[in-house]
Amino acid sequence: MSTRPPETFVRPERAEGDGSAKLQLKVGGMHCSLCTESIHKGLTRLEGVEEAQVSIAHEETLVRYDPEKVTESDIRRTLEALGYTARDPDQAEIFAEEEQELAAARRKAVLSGGLLTAASALMGAMLLIGENILLAAAMGALALFLFFGPARFIVFRNGLQSARRGILNQDVLVSAASIGGLIGGFVGLFVPAFPSGGFFGATVFVLAFHLIGGYASVLVHVRASQSVRKLLDLEPPTAHRLTEDGREEDVPLEELDVGDLARVRPGERVPVDGVVKEGASAVDESLVTGESVPQDKLEGDEVIGGSLNQAGAFVMRVDRIGEDTFLRNVARQVAEARALKPGILRLVDRVLLFFVPAVFSASALGFLLWTVWGYIWGGEPDLLRAGFAALGVLVMGYPCALGMATPLAIIRGSGEAAERGFLMRSGEAFHVFKDVKKVVLDKTGTITRGEPAVAEIVTLNGYAEDEALSLAAAAEKPSEHPLARAVVGAAEDRGLGVLPARGFESVSGKGVRAEVEDLSVAVGSPRFLEGEGVDLGSARGEIEALQAAGNTVVALAMDGKPAALLALADRIKEDAEETVGRLKEAGIEPVMLTGDNERTARAVAERVGIAEYRAEVLPEDKAAVVRELQGRGFRVAMVGDGINDAPALMQADLGVAIGAGTDVAVEAADVVLTGDRLGTLVEARELAGRSYRLTFTNVILALSFNGIGVLVTISGLVAPVWAMLAMAASVGLVLTNSFAGRLLPGTRREREKVK
Repeated sequence: MSTRPPETFVRPERAEGDGSAKLQLKVGGMHCSLCTESIHKGLTRLEGVEEAQVSIAHEETLVRYDPEKVTESDIRRTLEALGYTARDPDQAEIFAEEEQELAAARRKAVLSGGLLTAASALMGAMLLIGENILLAAAMGALALFLFFGPARFIVFRNGLQSARRGILNQDVLVSAASIGGLIGGFVGLFVPAFPSGGFFGATVFVLAFHLIGGYASVLVHVRASQSVRKLLDLEPPTAHRLTEDGREEDVPLEELDVGDLARVRPGERVPVDGVVKEGASAVDESLVTGESVPQDKLEGDEVIGGSLNQAGAFVMRVDRIGEDTFLRNVARQVAEARALKPGILRLVDRVLLFFVPAVFSASALGFLLWTVWGYIWGGEPDLLRAGFAALGVLVMGYPCALGMATPLAIIRGSGEAAERGFLMRSGEAFHVFKDVKKVVLDKTGTITRGEPAVAEIVTLNGYAEDEALSLAAAAEKPSEHPLARAVVGAAEDRGLGVLPARGFESVSGKGVRAEVEDLSVAVGSPRFLEGEGVDLGSARGEIEALQAAGNTVVALAMDGKPAALLALADRIKEDAEETVGRLKEAGIEPVMLTGDNERTARAVAERVGIAEYRAEVLPEDKAAVVRELQGRGFRVAMVGDGINDAPALMQADLGVAIGAGTDVAVEAADVVLTGDRLGTLVEARELAGRSYRLTFTNVILALSFNGIGVLVTISGLVAPVWAMLAMAASVGLVLTNSFAGRLLPGTRREREKVK
């Protein structure tokens, strides 16, 4: 008997079909998107490693390898040799650590804000009364506290490790600037020509701004990892297990074994995967297939753990438990997709590839200018001025506003996005959207509304539509079946009175019988009515035509004679066809995926104008389709709303969730459309493009002050106070640029008024 919950994430295991194995690990010490390439190169150079995928957003790597040539220990040792840590992705431990990391980052950001205020006050005092040893010492105390306290991990972990790996990122730059500021400050305590308080103050500014900017990135990272937790919350904590003597006992899922019997009551979720042994019900399996119409379950039918039992109690036999269940498989696929998701080299990191070497080169040039070149040109080497220039360049070279360029653009874009009915949950969403060339659309809940409705009524033997619908609704009203509720809803929408019924009888999974105004009424599947002796031969053509159009057909008979056929379907959203057309105009090719059958998929695709579609697609297949498109060189967006879409949403370059959908889909996505309008997708893309351009402008502005300042500081005449002023000026300019005007004209309310 199982005594503990199975692992949710990928452990070393044999892959199907070949001799390879997969290993997923959490990787500590990743600081920027440049780290992904360092890890990828290190792992793929190992003999026997066939593929290595690295995710900076989730700090994970997924390695496919030949266990005959390389071992798990070899992979771990390689990561450690590169300066990273590697550990098993234990779910509970990860969630707890992420919450602790977020809380710590928040505390450091708040503390940094206080230290910035104190440093600014001291700097103001220096400007008013002049620098003295007491003010310099006070500023030095702030700098040392920040350097060896809240910011120590930046220098002693991030900065030094990145430099050792040859990765020139923002952590290396801030480490060099803060160390240069401390050196200059201590030299100034003994050499009056060095402004000690200015150098110490620059250190405080540099580290504080860096910690404040780092809080936003931690927040995004923690939010992005919650999708697996949401998914596993769908598992009920206990099951109603039946003992050998027929008694019922509530036990934790971990105590269930294959072959056990469990009772599932109406309104409860199916605990694990199994087969119905007694009873019948309608079960909502939209999380499995995406099909909005609940599935009737009779004895011998399979039920899936996590699906919602709607209309009747049944006893099931447990067939799969733990890691083998559907939900656990989807959770594992989501985790894999996080590591397989293609990374992007962020704009700031691309800029730093050139800017960081330029700053170090300028620092070296400043030193050489007043030593070697001074000697060559016949003068005396000026070591004091050379040191001042070299340290000043390091301090001036850290662009505080650079770390804020992307977050401010995201905040600005996110605020405007919320006004328009969508949320942008990550910086990558803004950067990737403009490059998307394929958008994969889930059918149910995305293109369609995700709930059945009466789409068409075909009357037979002279009956009128309203009469037939009213009688069908009267018979169906006592039923709890979702199709029955759709019929009743259609009658109510037409303002038809629903007559009382007598002698109601429901045949689970088939239909209902009732007496309405002295008429014997039967409503159900065509097969059910034929079993009741109703001859539907003359209506066979209409039935097949309705089914070919993707409808579920419900037949109505009165006094043993066919009266009408009701076609029920998941209604297509009003703006679906228009949205598909606008995507095509923008150069984006739509692809539709659905768990429905080929007939229904084809009908919906043709209605909205989509040429490429895939039917009967399972959750793992959806993510595989996204990977296939990515393998062909496309940036891919995935739009969905269900649990079955979560792996594909996470795998896609850009995951877009319909906000009316499940929490799991929302948490796995980069963009959330808060309503059910599909047309918001096009507006989100346009806003993302403009926000990216704003980010680019912010980066240029952030670098302008520091770039010019570095060139001037080479002279050895610029005091570090000017570096602090440059930081403040560049931050102010970036703030002004970020929040001036609007990215897109008009708010959602204004557009609705125009409509």
